Amino acid sequence: MITVLVKKKKNDITKVVIKGHAMYDDYGKDIVCAGVSSIATTTVNAILKIKKESIQLEESPDLTISVLITDEITESLLENMIELLYELTESYPKNIKIKEDRTDD
Repeated sequence: MITVLVKKKKNDITKVVIKGHAMYDDYGKDIVCAGVSSIATTTVNAILKIKKESIQLEESPDLTISVLITDEITESLLENMIELLYELTESYPKNIKIKEDRTDD
């Protein structure tokens, strides 16, 4: 199962961690993994093209997106990514799970 952890401080996303394998099909043929990868890659590439210094990436073996500078564009793109991932969970609830961790301080 792919797990997505979304950390928020107040209402702002501070970190997103995507890990695991969907196990929907064999490695290389898994449409759920491909969907998650496409959504995440498109989002990260858009943020890096618009404002490279707003995020930091770690890709070993999980994808961790740490928000360094919160701005309207970065927040909007990350919120859109999370909404798209939630849409995937509706079709593939056994293969992807999203957890949100919020703090108010």
